[in-house]
Amino acid sequence: MLSQQQNELLTKVGPGTPMGNLLRRYWIPVAATSELKDKPTKKVRVLGEDLVLYRDRSGNLGLIDERCPHRKVSMVYGIPEKDGLRCQYHGWCFNKQGQCLEQPNEPATSTFKDRIKIKAYPVQEMGGLIFGYLGPEPAPLLPRFDGFVVENAVRMIGNAVIPCNWLQIMENSMDPIHTEWLHGHYNAYILERDGKSLEDAFQRKHNKIEFDAFEYGIVKRRLLEGQTEESDDWRIGHPVVFPYMLAVGSGGLGAYQFQIRVPIDDENTWHVWYMAYAPGEEVEIPEHLKEIPLYEVPYKDENGDYLLDYIDGQDIMCWITQGTIADRTDERLGTTDKGIIAYRQMLKEQIAKVEHGEDPIGTIRDPEKNQFIELPLERHKHHFSAGFKSVFSRFQTRFSPTIAEVVELFAKVGVK
Repeated sequence: MLSQQQNELLTKVGPGTPMGNLLRRYWIPVAATSELKDKPTKKVRVLGEDLVLYRDRSGNLGLIDERCPHRKVSMVYGIPEKDGLRCQYHGWCFNKQGQCLEQPNEPATSTFKDRIKIKAYPVQEMGGLIFGYLGPEPAPLLPRFDGFVVENAVRMIGNAVIPCNWLQIMENSMDPIHTEWLHGHYNAYILERDGKSLEDAFQRKHNKIEFDAFEYGIVKRRLLEGQTEESDDWRIGHPVVFPYMLAVGSGGLGAYQFQIRVPIDDENTWHVWYMAYAPGEEVEIPEHLKEIPLYEVPYKDENGDYLLDYIDGQDIMCWITQGTIADRTDERLGTTDKGIIAYRQMLKEQIAKVEHGEDPIGTIRDPEKNQFIELPLERHKHHFSAGFKSVFSRFQTRFSPTIAEVVELFAKVGVK
C-alpha cells in the first residue's frame, strides 16, 4: 500500500507538481492531425493546463494559452492569420511563440504589444498525431518510435476520454495476470452469458512473468502454460515505453499498436489507440487508406452499462471502477504485482532525476539515435495466433472505419 502523500506524488500532474514536472519533460500527444482539417483551432486540456491548438494560414502549428490576456476570452474562437492567431474580441494577434504581434486599436506608436506575451509551447506532427512539449527548454527530440514512422502502412487512431487518473490505466499495462482472468475467465463468462462462442476467450495460465528495464522503459515478458522459454512472449516480450505508452502488436506481421495515456488533469485521461499496419513493400496501399482516421471508442451502451464484449471495454470498466483516483492507501498487492511495483519505483527514480536537473529515462538529444527507433516486440505473439480478423473483432479496432480493408490488405500476403 501507499501513503496518501505517496499516492498524491504519483497521481497529481498539474504545473509545479513533481509528477507534472516529470511528464513535462516528454513530448505528449495533444490532438490528431485530422482534427484541424475542417476547423483550424481546437481546445486542448493537458496536464491540467487549458490551451488552444491552432494552424495558421501559413500551415504552421501553435499551442498557446487558451485565454487572451486582454479580456480573458477563449482563443478557441480566434481567427487564424498568416503568422499566428487573432483574438476575435478585440483583434490582438499572437504568434506561435506567444508574442503579441498586433493590437489594432492601440496607438500606432505604442510599444504595449511588445510587452505582452502569453504561454506557448512547441508542437510537432508525426504519424497523424500532434505532439506538444510543455517542459523547459531546450526541448529533447520527438522520439521516432517504429509505429509512428514505419513506411507503407495503414494507420488509424481510436480515442476516448476516460474519467479516471492516468496512473491506474498505466498500471494495468504492468499487470500481465489480468489478461488470464479479465480477458480469459471473465470474458468466457460474458460470452457464455450472451450465448456466444468461447473460442476467443484467452484462458492460458501464466507460469512466469518478468520485467526488465531498458533504455526507454520496461519490457514485460510472460511464459504461458504450454510454451517453452524460446517463445517470443518470454524471450522478447513487449514494452511499456516510459512514461505513458504501451506498445503491443506483432512485429512479424507488420502490426504496431500503441496505447497512449495522456493525463488531461488529475481525474481524466485522453486514451489514444494508435495503430500502424505495414503489410509489406509489395502491397500497394490505396490512396484513401493513406488518410488517418480518428474514431471514437465507446465503452458504455445507451443505458449507461459498460460494453464488456471486447477486450478494451473490459479494461476500461476496471480502470473506471477503481475510482476517479484509486485509493492505494488500503490496497493489498501480491507477488504477481511486481510489475506495478517496478513501474512505481521507476516513476519515483525519474522524478528524483528531474529534481536534480538531469534528463529522465528515454530522453533523446542525438539525431543519429532518432532515425527509426525499433522497440522490442514479439514477432509471433500468442495473442495474434488466432489470426488478424479474429483479433480485430475482439479489440477496439472493431470500431475503426477502415479495419475491414486492413484485413483484406494483409490477406494479399497470406495473413488471415
